[in-house]
Amino acid sequence: MNLCILSGKGGTGKTTVSTNLAALMGYHYIDCDVEEPNGFIFLKPTDIETQDVCVQYPVVDESKCTLCKACAKACQFHALVTSRKNVMVFDKLCHACGACMIVCEPDAISYGQRRIGRVESGRSGNILARRGILDVGEHMGVPIIKQMLGELPKGNNILDCPPGTSCNVVNTIAHADKAMLVTEPSVFGLHDLKLAVKLLRMRGLPFGVVINKHTGEGRMIEDYCAEEGIALLGSLPFRREAAAAYSTGGMLIGMSEYRAAFEKIAAGILEVV
Repeated sequence: MNLCILSGKGGTGKTTVSTNLAALMGYHYIDCDVEEPNGFIFLKPTDIETQDVCVQYPVVDESKCTLCKACAKACQFHALVTSRKNVMVFDKLCHACGACMIVCEPDAISYGQRRIGRVESGRSGNILARRGILDVGEHMGVPIIKQMLGELPKGNNILDCPPGTSCNVVNTIAHADKAMLVTEPSVFGLHDLKLAVKLLRMRGLPFGVVINKHTGEGRMIEDYCAEEGIALLGSLPFRREAAAAYSTGGMLIGMSEYRAAFEKIAAGILEVV
């Protein structure tokens, strides 16, 4: 089973929930938040292996180029601009669709490769921990996510999604069988939870909700889930001790109150979602 854990917004505690559940349930952990992967801070894997992630970009042979502008006109991403002297390539805008090479009659365009990030894999106890890391200055994380999820470990996996509902999230949940949403009991949390719910329903994934940092006051999330027929898998209390443990890379399942809460959530995942 591939369980994706996502949130409509950042800062809800998605990675906290993902890492603790992975350790508790013995699921492999895959950190798909390639712009800010911090799950390794908590799982502390060892024997890490690294694999570069590269993408293609057009290379123009000026000795063949006739400056016909066909390549620039064909590029929907504006990665190619034709001047009076040459064709300028903005490689970070390129999506490697191949249109420029197809329309180039003089056969002046080929493709090179450049690195945009890496995938790291290691062991944390009995589970595999993997993360994708987008290089500084790069902005397209989807190729890293696709390479990282192309060959998932056998067994059960937790996919720690990026926050929000962007392309990175869509490409992550495409590999999931079930989903869990982590939210916080606030107006902003509820607003962005609704966006994530809409996305999961469009994809047809069964899912449930966990409320993090619950103070016990207010029922906006509970009422919304009841109205929408969404399974509420559990909640995690808002405690200073949890914040102290989190700030030093500690796991919450080491505290009896939180371990009991995570065990309830784990049971809900297996029985309800």
